Amino acid sequence: MDLLSIVETLGEGRTALLMGVITGITFGVAAQRSRFCLRAATVEFARRQMGDKVAVWLLTFSTAVVWVQAAGLLGYIDIPEARIMAIPGSWSGAIVGGLMFGVGMIMARGCSGRLLVLAATGNLRSLVSGMVFAVVAQMTMGGWLKAPRDWIASQWITSGGRNVDLLTTLHLPEWGGLAFGLMLAILALIIARKNRIGASRLIFGAGVGFAVALGWALTTALSRVAFDPYPIESATFTGPSANTLMFLLDSGNAVLEFPVGLVPGVFIGAFFSSVLTKEFKFQGFESEANMRRSLTGAALMGFGGMLAGGCAIGAGVTGGSVFAGTAWLALTAFWIGGMVTDFLLDQRIARVSEL
Repeated sequence: MDLLSIVETLGEGRTALLMGVITGITFGVAAQRSRFCLRAATVEFARRQMGDKVAVWLLTFSTAVVWVQAAGLLGYIDIPEARIMAIPGSWSGAIVGGLMFGVGMIMARGCSGRLLVLAATGNLRSLVSGMVFAVVAQMTMGGWLKAPRDWIASQWITSGGRNVDLLTTLHLPEWGGLAFGLMLAILALIIARKNRIGASRLIFGAGVGFAVALGWALTTALSRVAFDPYPIESATFTGPSANTLMFLLDSGNAVLEFPVGLVPGVFIGAFFSSVLTKEFKFQGFESEANMRRSLTGAALMGFGGMLAGGCAIGAGVTGGSVFAGTAWLALTAFWIGGMVTDFLLDQRIARVSEL
């Protein structure tokens, strides 16, 4: 059965929902097995270490770039028509939101995607923090926090009614993005070899990047057969978490789409992966102070991720894989915010405890 037949049978909304679930399950399994996490990589790098967490993050990112750029060259992904490329981006939002998200992921001990994966493995701290993240993201999308988000985002936006294509801006050839991804992948494998990371973890780390490319390819295919225009998008967790929350609260008025299927798909994939590997375990907050810190961090990520145009996955990997200008700026801000916060907060606590 081809895609057109599936769309005619299920309808465009249910087909998009199914695509989100498939992408989410792929992501959830791969992320749980590889322990992919931007926050962990940021902390490791901030402490002048090039360990396994940095290697896995680099491999995930480079794999996403390679798959997406190769699929774009072959015509399987319409990169110029991707949602993040086809609308104006906010430089100011990427900077301010990215820094806030970077601070939040250190405080919450995990980025939004990692919190979702951990929640599926029985981590109640991540579950509660993830719910706070989703509520604040919804408030930022269309609630009380929408006005300040719009004001900050409007201070400096891209010109021409579109985001900036870095490959075009830098006058690089069409295959430039693919070449860059391959070089990053080689660097990741060199670091992985030095840290003696097993083949299984590397495969699943690459699987996270593949899931991002899968989402781009599936929504591109749907956009080509859908009667109404359908946005080309992939994995991200800020907007989808908010949309999924509203779907659960008011499913009668919710619109079936790719993001609504993504979050449950990640949860399902990570849950069954943790059960099969016997890693499912209930965990809670260590203390009241730990709870305050985690929930504050989750709130910062909810606002910051929506302002930045995506989370550590949405802007950091998904947007980065298509070389969207504001996504790369947001990714840089994630790293800076995370490293500074780790130095001022966690490393400071460690230094004080040693005295």
